[in-house]
Amino acid sequence: MAGSGEEGLYSRQLYVLGGGARRLAAATVLVSGLRGTGAQVAAALVLAGTGRVVLHDRGAACTADRAQQFLLGESDVGRNRAEASQQVLAELNPHVAVIAHDRELSEAFLASFQVVVLTESPLEEQLRIGDFCHARGICFIVADAKGLAGQLFCDFGKQFIVDDPAEGDPVSAIVQHISQGNPGVVTYVGAEASRGHLFCDGDLVTFSGVEGMTEMNSREPVPVRVLDAFRLEIGDTSSFSPYHRGGLVSQVRLPQVHSYKPLRQALEEPQIRVASPEELPRSRSLHAAFQALHAFRGEQGRLPRPRAPADAERVLELARSLGAQQGPLDEDVVRAFASVSAGDLCPVAAVVGALAAQEALKAITRKFLPLDQWLYFDALECLALEGAARLMEEDCAPRGSRYDGQIAVFGAAFQERLGRQKYLVVGAGAIGCELLKNFAMMGLAAGPGGNLTVTDMDTVALSNLHRQLLYRSADISKPKSVVAAAAVQRMNPSIRVTAHQNEVGPATELLYGDDFFQHLDGVASALDTLEARAYLESRCIRCLTPLLDSGTEGLRGNVLAMVPPLTKPLGPAGTPGDGTFPLCTLRYFPRTIQHTLQWARDEFEGLFQLPAEHVNRFIEDPAFLEQLPAGKALEVLEQVRGSLWERPQDWRDCVCWACRHWQSRYHDAIVQLLHTFPPEHETSPGVPFWAGDRSCPHPLTFDPDNDTHLEYILAAAHLFAQMHKVPPCSNRAATQTILRSVVLPPFVPQEGLQIPLAEEREEVQAPADHGRLVELTQDLVQQRQELVGGEEAQVPVMEPIHFEKDNDIHVDFIMAASNLRAENYGIPPADWLTSKRIAGRIVPAIITTTAAVAGLACLEVYKLVWGGQDPSCYRNSNLCLSDCLLLRVQPLPPPTYRYGGQEWSCWDRLEMQAIGADGQEMTVQEVLDWLQRTHGWTVTMLLRGHTVLYDREEDEETRTRQRAQRLSENLEDAGEPRRRELELYYVCEGEDAEAEDARPPLLCSLP
Repeated sequence: MAGSGEEGLYSRQLYVLGGGARRLAAATVLVSGLRGTGAQVAAALVLAGTGRVVLHDRGAACTADRAQQFLLGESDVGRNRAEASQQVLAELNPHVAVIAHDRELSEAFLASFQVVVLTESPLEEQLRIGDFCHARGICFIVADAKGLAGQLFCDFGKQFIVDDPAEGDPVSAIVQHISQGNPGVVTYVGAEASRGHLFCDGDLVTFSGVEGMTEMNSREPVPVRVLDAFRLEIGDTSSFSPYHRGGLVSQVRLPQVHSYKPLRQALEEPQIRVASPEELPRSRSLHAAFQALHAFRGEQGRLPRPRAPADAERVLELARSLGAQQGPLDEDVVRAFASVSAGDLCPVAAVVGALAAQEALKAITRKFLPLDQWLYFDALECLALEGAARLMEEDCAPRGSRYDGQIAVFGAAFQERLGRQKYLVVGAGAIGCELLKNFAMMGLAAGPGGNLTVTDMDTVALSNLHRQLLYRSADISKPKSVVAAAAVQRMNPSIRVTAHQNEVGPATELLYGDDFFQHLDGVASALDTLEARAYLESRCIRCLTPLLDSGTEGLRGNVLAMVPPLTKPLGPAGTPGDGTFPLCTLRYFPRTIQHTLQWARDEFEGLFQLPAEHVNRFIEDPAFLEQLPAGKALEVLEQVRGSLWERPQDWRDCVCWACRHWQSRYHDAIVQLLHTFPPEHETSPGVPFWAGDRSCPHPLTFDPDNDTHLEYILAAAHLFAQMHKVPPCSNRAATQTILRSVVLPPFVPQEGLQIPLAEEREEVQAPADHGRLVELTQDLVQQRQELVGGEEAQVPVMEPIHFEKDNDIHVDFIMAASNLRAENYGIPPADWLTSKRIAGRIVPAIITTTAAVAGLACLEVYKLVWGGQDPSCYRNSNLCLSDCLLLRVQPLPPPTYRYGGQEWSCWDRLEMQAIGADGQEMTVQEVLDWLQRTHGWTVTMLLRGHTVLYDREEDEETRTRQRAQRLSENLEDAGEPRRRELELYYVCEGEDAEAEDARPPLLCSLP
């Protein structure tokens, strides 16, 4: 059963929110305050598909709002912010009702909402509305961003039910044994991708499919105690029957009830969420600072003037006088906070707004634990930068500019520097869109000499729209980079952005070469493959270009800052499982739905892609078989003959083929397996064969009235028809009529069939039957002549079908094929969306995580623009929105090593102008002399990549020729482009064996 249109739109988000996402369409949320933070909250809720979002703001948009409020255009200045934002938000998602409201928030008005989010709200209003919402059971959120700090508060009432508190699906594992005892011990095995410890102490589990100790199958959920990676204690099993075999242990998540204090009480008794106990004093100081800021505003009628010491000291006095401190007040934090609290920064609003939006989604979906109850976030380390620390009040005074909120924090000269930046954004997907939006608000590359290059090879797809802010439905199939560049230019007409549609990789080094990277001020990576990210990092390392690498998966995200020469290079990311499993597991002994889905993917390729490719190649050129090993050639010929022999004439033929194939896979193959290894088979006396990680299967009997059986036939027949260019049919009743007339021959198992019991090395193929090969070739050549009429085939005879995760028919086949296989082996089936996610290797994604990650990355851009040379000012960030956790730590320093009697950093390199005495490019001999003269090193080998330029072990004639050649000679012969700078590697006399990769590279600048 294919997914609905909304599933296609929200599929990546559904993998994050689960079944609770169904509640979104009926939800009503109020977002009050439509400056930067409120705009981020509202946009995220609209993109996520919240049914009704009401925007509230009683103020008029001003020019300075446009440094963080990305929904406003130049013509909106002077209009009510809510009304000006409504149209743009409504265009983001036509399925959401977006309404503007500019009147007072009365209790009668508030009563209709499920969630109320306040931003830019005075404390008195927060307390009034917080009291009302708590009494009425309305989920209440306060989100505020001031300068370089943010505040988040949640009150979800006296009794809030969380249906599912954790990420991902509940885990399950195959039971290997259950002991009789008190307590009983379960031994289990997980999938290949698991590393043990699937369960935690206190988890509730149930059992199914256990043979022997059948009492386990009817038990209510029981708590477990983890003994080690593969054993659990489960309570008293001493009176149960002995365990025989089989079974599945599955985690059960029961709803949880949580209670929250109202804002008025929580201010005095704060429960603050921190990533580590060391952060608590800082967060408590910010808790006091935000309250003091409210008091200052009530007293003065304004926020503290930027960099005005008297105002900052007054905020500090108010913080001291609150008298409700829990622990000492960090006065430096309060002063720093107050000194820039009048500032408005898009990255801070993005982070706080994204976190607040995720809490609103938790309130609606009842998925994940809500924040309990306060969270504070700051990037005050930015003020320790040398340039920022010297700023005076006049440097940060308003200029009547759209960037006044940013100037209030970093000064006017810094804003000019931002405009001159040259940046590359690689990837215009979810993170890329948020980065570009933030850059437009910040004014990055919006001044003379600035340039922002964005490149992405992809086009806009339907599934992008729920989390990629810059795209609309009218943009589907258009190049992402072009659409994104146009969108950010509308947000900020001054930004100088160039759109490319290229991959940044070895094939484009002529375009993105050393000169290109060396002229950049920084690179922002928004890539989604490890290979592409690793290549981009290698280019930045080579050219000493700062790199900000961002990534997300579901509600988890990270930002890594690589700042040459201050921080450690990023290094290889953790290698994920590649989704491959042992062939014997897939073919004969699956035990998880991941196994059956991979088997179904292999089936898809083997049925609908490879046969068509082989037939087409044979029709175009029968001689291609000569390029294959004899054994492989015979296999391909057999496949070609089979494909031509069973070519269908009409839909009925396709249905009959699908039915025969169903029978061979889900009945005959299982009967054969059980004939070879009967259910009571023993590997040795007393040791059952079907035990542990081998589940005993059972054959299925075809039933045209069974929905799963019919779905398989419809999908398989459709694909078979498409491959053979026969018109398909979707009439279920007509297909069932055909199926009832199909007569399937009885199956007789083979005797002595060998089935591998473990992943074994392929044995060398026996010599092919040459006579059979000749006979098949002659027969097929004759068929080919008849098929093409003696002429060369102009059109492929068959259409190869490549699996596409966004093609519903493809996913229909995968789901049905996998679930039938799962039924054979007693494995719980997967629904359509889960099948699509696993088979399509889709990474779950949601707008809140990408917005927060992009905001964190842009905070690091500020530091790079300042040219910060103190590594302690930079931060690597990790966030987990399901737990509302944000961890920011200093990047590690670069590693060092010793070579040639001195210490080197991994960033160090030797640089030389490779111009000889004759003004021409240096020879190899001149380079050897330079290394000897400058460093006292006698070189025994010199290399350019894999090309050996000099080797002392060669004979005298070869060495003489090597020493005389110019550095770039033979570059073109080696297939390398001409470069202005060559990177050479060398081996010196007397090196330790450990120095093989630990030596500074030699960079030679050519004339």
